[in-house]
Amino acid sequence: MEARSENFGPHLMLDLRKCAREKLGDYGHIFKILYELPQAIGMTKITQPYVFPYSGLVPEDKGITGTVIIAESHISIHTFQEKDYVFVDVFSCKDFDVEKAADYIIDAFESEDYDKHIVNRGKDFVRYGSPEKAAAI
Repeated sequence: MEARSENFGPHLMLDLRKCAREKLGDYGHIFKILYELPQAIGMTKITQPYVFPYSGLVPEDKGITGTVIIAESHISIHTFQEKDYVFVDVFSCKDFDVEKAADYIIDAFESEDYDKHIVNRGKDFVRYGSPEKAAAI
């Protein structure tokens, strides 16, 4: 018989609108969020944030994209300067204070309107191979 967890972990997804436009195009600001957020929510950063400007085929879609790999999974940010919009994902294999993370991110972009989605991923994910291993932890 395999030991199962309730789920793998929470996935916080934020769609932020009506943000401070100057922050959406600020490379340093995006880097700082990705650098500081993991520690603020009890995660372990295993890479430096990777942040770069984006300007693709649709000029008004320009923005900053960044990610940081954490031992527990990842955090990503995609800004759209001309549209005052940001997409942020925080995914972790362990529980974290999703409200604290959401508040941190919403405040960092000064978002006036947003959608927050929290999904518990990995229903029936096998965390440990046997009940004995699960009991030992």
